[in-house]
Amino acid sequence: MRVDLLTREYPPEIYGGAGVHVAELVTALRRHIDVEVRCFGAPREEIGVTAYGTPPGLASANPALTTLGVDVEMAADVGGADIVHSHTWYANAGGHLAKLLHGIPHVVTAHSLEPLRPWKAEQLGGGYRVSSWVEKTAFEAADAVIAVSGGMRRDILRSYPSIDPERVHVVYNGIDLERWRPVDNPDAVRALGIDPDKPAIVFVGRITRQKGLPYLLRAARELPADVQLVLCAGAPDTPEILAEVSGLVEELQKERGGVVWIERHLPHHELSAVLTAGTVFVCPSVYEPLGIVNLEAMACGLPVVGTATGGIPEVVVDDETGILVPIEQVDDGTGTPIDPERFVADLARALTEAVSDTERAARWGAAGRLRAEREFSWGRIADDTRAIYATLLG
Repeated sequence: MRVDLLTREYPPEIYGGAGVHVAELVTALRRHIDVEVRCFGAPREEIGVTAYGTPPGLASANPALTTLGVDVEMAADVGGADIVHSHTWYANAGGHLAKLLHGIPHVVTAHSLEPLRPWKAEQLGGGYRVSSWVEKTAFEAADAVIAVSGGMRRDILRSYPSIDPERVHVVYNGIDLERWRPVDNPDAVRALGIDPDKPAIVFVGRITRQKGLPYLLRAARELPADVQLVLCAGAPDTPEILAEVSGLVEELQKERGGVVWIERHLPHHELSAVLTAGTVFVCPSVYEPLGIVNLEAMACGLPVVGTATGGIPEVVVDDETGILVPIEQVDDGTGTPIDPERFVADLARALTEAVSDTERAARWGAAGRLRAEREFSWGRIADDTRAIYATLLG
């Protein structure tokens, strides 16, 4: 079996959870089958990986159109594959065209959904209408759709009701348990401005509406005075969301000490040390199909305080590996809390509760590590994915 896997992100050009998923899945799949990777960006040295730059004639076009240009070139090269498997809307058009052109099954993995990220219109303008059309067309025509959580599966069927539910499968995101484990390095942590001897709440994520960072910054005003807030946050979607977050961080730093904002992308060894030195990990997302960052934190022994939305409750077990914060959300695709002040207050209470009992936090963290080992290994995820391929090939 040869599978051509189409993706925007692939090492070393990774900026989000979808890229992490693809990299780990490819490694696990290659133990059993032939996988050709077709990705965006600069040339890669890895055998079996072909990278595609923006077609010269589209260099100044809307980013959605440059994406389609890359997808067309990818689709042309898929000939000879048994299955094409695309990840995110960026590669979905390439997968759909390859299905039509070469007469092979198309598998789509959903890491997020365009209808549930309407704030992307701020970032893409008319390109958001293009990306939405691409996703809808590819999903509805795909031979199989893989959701990274049960919550994501429900979102897919609600967003695209014409899809046969039998074609939508749940295969979780995973975690490399050898790579992600506790790393005790207090000197590295101090170099980043964090005191490893004081309690700390850690956030890791891009600065985007879905990650809920402004709610966390408002909740942080109510945290105990000795608790540090460590924000590993960069790659803003828009100047507007960056300005909002920057203003809230500045206000918080005037009110309390121990607010550490790390804007650069931390390499793995530094991020592992930061997570290990933390007391609690926080995921205040208003939209989260699963949340690989939660698995990374759990693998490093941290309990997670997360919003009870999307796939987060399938990762975090309330009062066992952390705390789930309730939320009622507007049904318009934005994930906006119906009562933002209540959500902020509930988040502040949960964080205060989690960080105030360090012995219990350590027990929850140990339980989280065991849960990651039991439920989210990449070997298991690759097996489930290959089973879907086999079904499509009869």
